[in-house]
Amino acid sequence: MSSGRLLLGATPLGQPSDASPRLVEALVSADVVAAEDTRRVRNLAKALDIRLTGRVVSLYDRVEASRAAALVEAMAEGATVLVVSDAGMPVINDPGYRLVAACVEAGIPVTCLPGPSAVTTALVVSGLPADKFCFEGFAPRRASARRAWLASLADEPRTWVFFESPRRLAACLRDAVEQLGGARPAAVCRELTKVHEEVVRGSLSELAEWAADGVLGEITVVVAGANAVPRAADEATMESLVEEVENLVAAGIRVKDACSEVAAAYPEVRTRQLYDAVVLARRAVDEDEDSDGN
Repeated sequence: MSSGRLLLGATPLGQPSDASPRLVEALVSADVVAAEDTRRVRNLAKALDIRLTGRVVSLYDRVEASRAAALVEAMAEGATVLVVSDAGMPVINDPGYRLVAACVEAGIPVTCLPGPSAVTTALVVSGLPADKFCFEGFAPRRASARRAWLASLADEPRTWVFFESPRRLAACLRDAVEQLGGARPAAVCRELTKVHEEVVRGSLSELAEWAADGVLGEITVVVAGANAVPRAADEATMESLVEEVENLVAAGIRVKDACSEVAAAYPEVRTRQLYDAVVLARRAVDEDEDSDGN
């Protein structure tokens, strides 16, 4: 029987010393090291003062499907293949899934060398409930798709984690305020485990204001589930909120901006929900006036 196998090795997020002894051993002994970025795995080996004795091949999103068959064939002939991503756990929003699926289909053993993950690291330092959570990968790039995605998560009861580009973080947080309400608790985790690690906790409104001037580094965002959001004040009825909006509009603020400002103070009220209520209230007033005129 073939002794070939697939190893999935979690690599450090920032500190090389976070590499597990099993990962170090696998890097040294694997017949093939399939890396998301071959330069990064070589730099990691240098930092760990070890030598990669096996063949190093690239395994990133665009080539994984085409290279899976050859790697499975190598394992069928007895080779040990180690898969590593740039940082953290392979397969989790990183290359590796197609190869794992191919190995499972071929009956080749698959083993994980556990270790760092930006998802769980951010979750446990966020200060938000971690007994139940979901991971959403990267936030959509396009604004319309991102808003729809956020709206779909508005009633998700679990804490949720996602990745975001530092270039789009400010816009994403502004959209989150609009779709989820400004009071929703969240945390932005930047450069986890690295020298400039920073975890900023607060409401979505506070985080959107913090990120407005730009943020650098690798970003992981953690957002509280709907069940963790404090209830709005009982006296804050939609009718009174519409009145608050109209007062701001009368002072010269745009309707949409006024809705965002008012909704930010009430966790259960979304900007879109309040905007729709304003439109309906205005329509009702217009209909009443038309009726009086007739």
